[in-house]
Amino acid sequence: MVAISKPPIELFFSKPCKQTNNNNNPLNFPTIPLIDLSKSDSKHLLVKACQEFGFFKVINHGVPMQFINKLESEATKFFSSPLSLKQKAGPPNPFGYGNRRLGQNGDFGWVEYLLLNAKLESDHKNPTFSVFEENPGNFQCIVNDYVTAVKKMACEILELLADEMGLESRNVFSKLLMDEQSDSVFRVNYYPPCPELQEYEMKGKKLIGFGEHTDPQIISVLRSNNTSGLEISLRDGSWMSVPPDSSSFFVNVGDSLQVMTNGRFKSVKHRVVANSSKSRLSMIYFGGPPLSEKIAPLDSLMVGEEASLYKEFTWFEYRKSAVNSRLSDNRLRLFEKITTS
Repeated sequence: MVAISKPPIELFFSKPCKQTNNNNNPLNFPTIPLIDLSKSDSKHLLVKACQEFGFFKVINHGVPMQFINKLESEATKFFSSPLSLKQKAGPPNPFGYGNRRLGQNGDFGWVEYLLLNAKLESDHKNPTFSVFEENPGNFQCIVNDYVTAVKKMACEILELLADEMGLESRNVFSKLLMDEQSDSVFRVNYYPPCPELQEYEMKGKKLIGFGEHTDPQIISVLRSNNTSGLEISLRDGSWMSVPPDSSSFFVNVGDSLQVMTNGRFKSVKHRVVANSSKSRLSMIYFGGPPLSEKIAPLDSLMVGEEASLYKEFTWFEYRKSAVNSRLSDNRLRLFEKITTS
């Protein structure tokens, strides 16, 4: 295994930036849309949240807490293991254990992670499972239970969106996740505490755990422990901290869904900042289409003389473009149509 030198800690800090503060003006402070999936008005609220925020929180989601707690416990054990053991599960190629380095284009973050194929039955050779020497199959089953339940919830959300938008088929989005060739991935991120952080915070800087980016897939479903850190970018360019809630899930619109809705839904830019004293653990399911799937605005949404904002592309083409870009790049810009007036 090739040893990679650690980048200097200064590389992980952001420059001072505009931050939304609910203490200064609570009446104008935006709140994260909260959607109860058991309520009849959830369809309308989901569409509204995707249009205005591209991000929302769901409760009564149907994912058993025992699945969540088991996976969090196993993941915590893994990240608490000696580095020499964790490195046996890496480096990611594309799946496995990673530390600090995010991709191959110069992005770094104060984070360790596990990246897994969401189709675990086809991922049995992943070196990650072999490090669970006591019972590698047990960890695989725990991950599979969790991913299966979260995928079901993601498909339910996508079908509710299609219903409310009056699309020709309620599974127009969800069938892409259900397809046997779906290119979906599952990621567990661990942000260790950083005692040196307080010194930098006094200078208005933040320790970046995972740099600002949008998610390229259709939909992302995130659950974290009760440590804060997730922030979303608002339309005025300020960053808003998302209060943690370990019993709920947070959902992002992905770039692909933005394209399929011809820009009606917004793929929100987000990031994670680390903590000086507490660790943060998050688990994210990224629901993606098959590699050969053509991504373009849906014909049934193009009303009147509405023009397509995007060129058609395959998911393979977009994923390749994303892999070759920096985290903060506007990946969709290459696929936008140039409008002439």
